[in-house]
Amino acid sequence: MSNKGTDFPQYRKLSNNKVYYRIRNEREFDEIQLIGKNAQLFNIEAKQYPEMLRIKDLISYTQDGFESSTEEEFEKMLEMYGLQ
Repeated sequence: MSNKGTDFPQYRKLSNNKVYYRIRNEREFDEIQLIGKNAQLFNIEAKQYPEMLRIKDLISYTQDGFESSTEEEFEKMLEMYGLQ
């Protein structure tokens, strides 16, 4: 999985605005999941092939439902839910 022309970090979200992603590099990403009035932050390091494919799908918009996001949007979610 080599995305030599890809600048990191990359930002994505699900079209339902319930999950936000910050892709740090080809092996790491952060995920904010909004659940009701709460949110959880997960830091994922891809060690297994399915996790690596997930990052590849996020970068290339392979699966339906992924949309572009911004650093500002991701940071706003971190601040709003006190996840920093």
